[in-house]
Amino acid sequence: MRQQQARTVLAAALLALAGPAALAQTAPQQPSNEQVIQPEVERRELRLPKFPSKDFEIGLYGGLYATENFGSSAVGGLRLGYHITEDFFVQGTYGRTKISDEAFRNIFPDSGPLPSRNEPLAYYNLSAGWNVLPGEVFVGRNRAFASQVYLMAGVGSTKFNTGRGDLKRQTINVGLGMRVMFHDRFGVQVDLRDHILKLDILGDDARRNHLELTTGVSYFF
Repeated sequence: MRQQQARTVLAAALLALAGPAALAQTAPQQPSNEQVIQPEVERRELRLPKFPSKDFEIGLYGGLYATENFGSSAVGGLRLGYHITEDFFVQGTYGRTKISDEAFRNIFPDSGPLPSRNEPLAYYNLSAGWNVLPGEVFVGRNRAFASQVYLMAGVGSTKFNTGRGDLKRQTINVGLGMRVMFHDRFGVQVDLRDHILKLDILGDDARRNHLELTTGVSYFF
């Protein structure tokens, strides 16, 4: 009897130990990397802001225009441009100034190569530019402005009045300049250009160089 009771107790103990292990084997295994909480994120449609390209430029300029044999006078004009890339741009200009033959009339008071002492001169040209040295200009220690040094060349026409009537000559212009952007839309630039044309106003058909030094302001849009 005692042996049978001992066997019964031992069998019950084995069953008690084997039960949890069997349940663990039969229970489904859950992956360890499964996320318990599934987030519900509402997707919103975003409208990207439209920033202006600011590739177009319009501006005014003024300075000095020196004509060979006729001295120098104040010049002013209008500038229109389009910036194709960060490096290249095209620009059209229209300017007006005056030429004077006062030096000739001081020697020959009754005659001069021009109808009067001062005659208006107008020119226009279309040029291509190349920004060769982009950089910055520092004002003080904590402020810097974007700058560009550029080269330009183009063709156009120059018109003024002579003793034989209005005279128009094809003109080639070459030069260089520097632009400083004091704001995203406003800039200041300085230009030095040489207007090259042929004139026979003094009896010799020669190539003339008309130098121009100007400064101006531009608005970009």
